[in-house]
Amino acid sequence: MWYKMLELGGRKLLPVVQGGMGVGISAHRLAGAVARENAVGTIASIDLRHHHPDLLEESERTDDRDVIDRVNLIALDREIQGARALAQGLGCIAVNIMKAVRDHAALVRQSCASGVDAIVMGAGLPLDLPELTADFPHIALIPILSDSRGVAILLKKWLKKGRKADAVVIEHPGWAGGHLGAARIEDLHDVRFDFARVLGECRTLFDELGLGRDAPKLIVAGGVDSHARVRHWLDNGADAVQLGTAFAVTRECDADPEFKRVLAEADPDKLVEFISVAGLPARAVQTRWLGQYLRQVERLQAHATQHACQQRIDCLSQCGLRDGIARIGQFCIDLKLVAALKGDVGRGLFFRGASRLPFGRQIRPVHELIRYLLDGIMPADLAVPALAEAGAV
Repeated sequence: MWYKMLELGGRKLLPVVQGGMGVGISAHRLAGAVARENAVGTIASIDLRHHHPDLLEESERTDDRDVIDRVNLIALDREIQGARALAQGLGCIAVNIMKAVRDHAALVRQSCASGVDAIVMGAGLPLDLPELTADFPHIALIPILSDSRGVAILLKKWLKKGRKADAVVIEHPGWAGGHLGAARIEDLHDVRFDFARVLGECRTLFDELGLGRDAPKLIVAGGVDSHARVRHWLDNGADAVQLGTAFAVTRECDADPEFKRVLAEADPDKLVEFISVAGLPARAVQTRWLGQYLRQVERLQAHATQHACQQRIDCLSQCGLRDGIARIGQFCIDLKLVAALKGDVGRGLFFRGASRLPFGRQIRPVHELIRYLLDGIMPADLAVPALAEAGAV
């Protein structure tokens, strides 16, 4: 075995992390399947009621946001229990929670109460995560950041509270899918996000803070699309790698088969980068709806006014459409991601990373993907994909 195991939360795991993908893309089936391989499987916490017809029926009959929040917490608990059952005691079950969502604190508390192994949080600095998890010191805390400056700010704040990060996901906004950790689209490929630079700066920071053996594990995310790149980064300062899109097109992914087809067939060189409703750059597949929206966005922004939440959940703390913020996105992110979950190509928003897929357009099992990433073993019925190994991030 050429790689070191990832030590996280008292467990020794394969150094592969499945990224959290919402709404409902990575739920219990995918997270449980990844954990069963002794890797890190991640449930995306947002609006999971769509996987539970009884909860969806109950919440669609009311305009009471408290009812919707309650059923989503029930759905999150069900998904965690389902993933734990599938994992059979192996691996690590994590929950991804966006700091930018209104009810992030309730989602953290429910995840802890439901017995999750780790909490991953991005889309903002999760400065309050130590307080929210104070009664659950055994749960691993993993912030998502993109540069060493953000890591330094967070770790110093946490250390003053007596809490250390167990790991940090270093997500490269030039390659990742979904909402991206840069202020502007023009910044997505800034050199400050280069993995080699961030890894080196983080190691120096850990030494300055005197963390020693307690230093957080470093997990690189974005653009890791082959065994060669996995091996490169694990040999050059990373403790693990995280992938999203490659897991989204596995058989076990919780989304509709049409969702998987759209992602698998999309040209990674022709993805669309735009400002989303939370004010962050985002990366997605060019679809009919996205093309129409981008052609109208300037007009929509010019006439931006406050609206009632179309989904009645007020999911984001700041929403361009609901709050009438003209400079950012003017659509309902939850509505579009739910459409994508259901495979609605005409109305959905399909987030995707900018790298190629290990198995091309093939939809393959989680086991085969992890085996290829770590051992370079391609399924016998597939030819070795022609991946551009040069220019790895």
